[in-house]
Parts: sequence; structure tokens; C-alpha cells
Amino acid sequence: MIRVGQGYDAHQLVSKRKLILGGVLIDFHLGLKGHSDADVLIHAIMDAILGAIGMGDIGQHFPDSGLEFKNAKSRELLTDVIRLVESKKFKIINIDATIICQSPKLSEFIPKMVENIAADCKCENSQVNIKATTTEMMGFIGRSEGIAAQCSCLVESF
Repeated sequence: MIRVGQGYDAHQLVSKRKLILGGVLIDFHLGLKGHSDADVLIHAIMDAILGAIGMGDIGQHFPDSGLEFKNAKSRELLTDVIRLVESKKFKIINIDATIICQSPKLSEFIPKMVENIAADCKCENSQVNIKATTTEMMGFIGRSEGIAAQCSCLVESF
């Protein structure tokens, strides 16, 4: 059985927070506001994976009301999601994600993001594709008020 899921997340850019995307610390004067480390890329990936295996969304598994998830590292949460994937007898076929932000420029960081996500999802780097784009200065992203990410994920039962 082959199944597909999709995910989306967006967070506000604020001062006095670190910017972490795909588990990579990005040197930038703003970071993402959130209950956890606010890694929008990994959050979108987790939602896509959970959708593909029919297990809801990250809010159901890691609610922002849960003190145990305060400042949580999203890579650790992704590892928990992969345990669910394995318990349901699925494996990742591929992940295709897009980060949407006006700044900073992300191309130099994408190879490390791919490496992190592939390792956490127990798959090959070639099974993970990450892109970055802007909104051409339009909307909250174009004004550098926030960053969003979207993802599709294909899984297969074994």
C-alpha cells in the first residue's frame, strides 16, 4: 500500500530567538516564535508524514499546551514520528518540501537540512528534497514577518 500526506506550517519571525530550519542553526538576527524550537520545515514534514500514515497532526501528538514540549527540539519530535511510522509498518519513500521565506537566503544550508532529515527519517539523502523560495516581497513572508514550509511525503507499507 502506498499513501501520500501533505503538511504546512508557518511561524512568526521575532527577535531574541534562534532560527532553526531542518535542524540547522542559521545565523540570522531573527528567529521563529513557537512553543518548541519552531522549526517550520520539520513541523511541515512531520504533518505530512502523520497524514500519510493516518495519524492526525503534530498538534495532536505534541500539543503546545504540553509543558514537556516547551523548547523541544523538532528533530527529536521527528524521531518520535518515525517510531510511529515503523509501528504502523510503513517506510518513507520520499519527502519533498519547500521553505518559503524572503530572507535569509538558505541555499547554502539545504544540504545539511537534507542530511539531518534523511538521518532522522532513516532514509537516504536522495529520498529527501528541500527547496527554498520567496514570495517576491508579497504578504507576511515577503515583509520578512515570518517563514512557512510545505511538504509532501510518500510512504509505503512493508
